[in-house]
Amino acid sequence: MTTSLLNSDSPLPRIAMVSTHGYVAANPPLGAADTGGQVVYVLELAKKVAQLGYEVDIWTRRFADQPETDFVDERVRVIRVPCGGPDFIPKEYLHEALPEWCVHALRLIKQHRLSYTLVNSHYWDAGLAGQTLSEALRIPHLHTPHSLGLWKQRQMEHDYPGDGEKFERHYNFTRRINEERRLYENCALVIATTPPQLDLITQDYGIPAEKVRMIPPGYDDTRFYPVGEASRAALRRRLGFKGKVVLALGRLARNKGYDLLIEAFALVAQRQPEAVLHLAAGGEQSNPQEAALLAELRERADATGYADRIHFGSFISEADLPDYYRAADLFVLCSRYEPFGMTAIEAMASGTPTIVTVHGGLYRALSFGRHALYADPFDREDLGMMMAKVFRHPRLAARLARMGAHKARSLFTWTGIAQQLIAAVDHTPVAAVTLDDKEWDEPWTDGD
Repeated sequence: MTTSLLNSDSPLPRIAMVSTHGYVAANPPLGAADTGGQVVYVLELAKKVAQLGYEVDIWTRRFADQPETDFVDERVRVIRVPCGGPDFIPKEYLHEALPEWCVHALRLIKQHRLSYTLVNSHYWDAGLAGQTLSEALRIPHLHTPHSLGLWKQRQMEHDYPGDGEKFERHYNFTRRINEERRLYENCALVIATTPPQLDLITQDYGIPAEKVRMIPPGYDDTRFYPVGEASRAALRRRLGFKGKVVLALGRLARNKGYDLLIEAFALVAQRQPEAVLHLAAGGEQSNPQEAALLAELRERADATGYADRIHFGSFISEADLPDYYRAADLFVLCSRYEPFGMTAIEAMASGTPTIVTVHGGLYRALSFGRHALYADPFDREDLGMMMAKVFRHPRLAARLARMGAHKARSLFTWTGIAQQLIAAVDHTPVAAVTLDDKEWDEPWTDGD
């Protein structure tokens, strides 16, 4: 790596963000393996922190012939460090190669005389690396888990009893949970992103409350916002949307619950002849496992008898994403397990009525029937009835569209999230989200 790429004459303080798995890049291939909401989170947070007066380096793993550096903007760059060879390594097993990663990263930091004020790591694999860097550099380490091994293990074993051994082999739960507990004890501060995470970290992982701060994910309010009906009609024509469109999107993975959504949609289709499901799952390219899952979903759609109203859309680019949200009549976050659900916040911010899963934390931040609806995607009738209600009651749909956008703007913009992170470092009082709906909510007013 050349000296010119890493040296900086900027007088601004510098922060190291560590996110080791997936394809972290200025323009990431969203939908690729282990590359989704967390990558977006890290990039958007880095850009907003930089706007608040910092230089930000995002440290990640180099593989698949990626370049050594990548510039997001003039104050944010991605630095890639090799470890474990040139091939992709799933996040469940990346920790085995991270000691090598840390050696290379510390050598680069020393060689180029990089000085950091703190380390902010993301997910438990990067947390292990971030803790090593913080101890070697003698700087604070703030860790953002994004999801918790203990929570995911309990959810999966509850919903699929008898499959514990299979889950252990695939997700490496025992090692992960042990490493998480040690990490949370040793880092300076743990950043929970949802109320359930905060509860679990303090109660089940046994971390003192003063070491945990809750800061939710955010969205870009310069991109995701409502538009007028004339603009929305034009978008629907451009995208070919007809009827009452239910939209779901994300990575092509079993935990996203698209099979559950298809089953629930059949109930909606029985009652609402104009209802159409638009499912945009996966990235620009798919691997054999993703292709097999997509084939299963198509078979499931055929079995419902409503395959002609279930459309499997292509990958949605970041540039087009806001328009897809705006053009849809309903957005559904149907994940089996979803720590937060950034896509739901983006949909709400775009003025689209939204349903979120109860297998996560976002629903605790929202008033049912006012900001969003929530349902159990494992319960076909529950999810199906929630979708049907939005189409059956126009006044409900209008309220969700209006108040959902208001809630998103009031709590979840990236600028506000970045301010909360910096305030946590500086121990500065700042307006922050708390726990449940009665505290998150704004007062009722006539006409809501």
